[in-house]
Amino acid sequence: MISCTKRLTFAAGHRVWKHESKCSNLHGHNYAVLLEASVHVPKVKVPTQKDLDEIGRVIDFSILKKKFGRWIDENWDHGFLVHVEDVQARRALKQVPGTKTYLLPYNPTAENMAIFLFEIIGPRLLRGTGVALRKVTVWETETCFAEVTR
Repeated sequence: MISCTKRLTFAAGHRVWKHESKCSNLHGHNYAVLLEASVHVPKVKVPTQKDLDEIGRVIDFSILKKKFGRWIDENWDHGFLVHVEDVQARRALKQVPGTKTYLLPYNPTAENMAIFLFEIIGPRLLRGTGVALRKVTVWETETCFAEVTR
């Protein structure tokens, strides 16, 4: 397997619904996301230049930036990520007209955000490129991250 990685950053608020401590409050982070894209190479074969595109890449970094950066900017950046069942947070955020809110099907933890990008968003954005995500890492703080790996 051969892969390349693109790092994106964004700022967003969330709260961890039903958290037992201070993360149950609405708060924010400066997130970093690492997107590792790969081309499939059979296990019996060592990757070579022939496995890359015509100019020697898995995928152009600008394509990852454009596709994922646009999606993150439109949906998550400078908004609040909220569990769809977190009625209390949804109600509180509606008190501020124009507040950008993205409803997730599960709690907006770094782990769940990585899974969402890996399983739902990644395949949709990379359809037709010939590459797939191999790993997604979501850094919530400078010392805490979660990752999903194929």
